[in-house]
Amino acid sequence: MMGGYWHGWGMPFGGLFSLLVLVLILVTLYRALGTGKTGTEALAVLEQRYAKGEIQREEYLEKKRDLAAK
Repeated sequence: MMGGYWHGWGMPFGGLFSLLVLVLILVTLYRALGTGKTGTEALAVLEQRYAKGEIQREEYLEKKRDLAAK
């Protein structure tokens, strides 16, 4: 059969579908691995930095708001 399924639109879209699945898997892995810090861990680090005097009050409050928004 010369004009079968694979000679039409099936092959290109099959390749695009495989690529889409691969990209979705990679994005999911990237998000799952992330920075390794949860919101509570990040807040604890922020509080430690503020307590040590590494950051000023304004920066502490701004970053705390940013973490709460996530």
